[in-house]
Amino acid sequence: QVQLVESGGGLVQAGGSLRLSCAASGRTFSNYVMGWFRQAPGKEREFVAAITWSGTNTAYADSVKGRFTISRDNAKSTVYLQMSSLKPEDTAVYYCAAGLDWPATGYRHYDYWGQGTQVTVSA
Repeated sequence: QVQLVESGGGLVQAGGSLRLSCAASGRTFSNYVMGWFRQAPGKEREFVAAITWSGTNTAYADSVKGRFTISRDNAKSTVYLQMSSLKPEDTAVYYCAAGLDWPATGYRHYDYWGQGTQVTVSA
């Protein structure tokens, strides 16, 4: 089992920045591909970003390319999502997830999920 705990969400004005963190425990963190997803009210959960085991490769949704950056620190068993130039449409609950496969842009690629952290971007 892998336990994931997100933090760093909050309320920010449009154009602002936030950094989300996801701390993992339970199994060897570097064995897992890590991803971020988000879900807005009334919408399906959507892929945001993913990163490979060592951090060599990353993938992003088109809607966040150039604004969001995913990174990981295997020594700290933590994955990050740096979000910049935030827009109201980025408002959602953000979830981190752990899986074994790459590429991993679909939620079915992931086996473990955190409880989510709310990000609200005001206009």
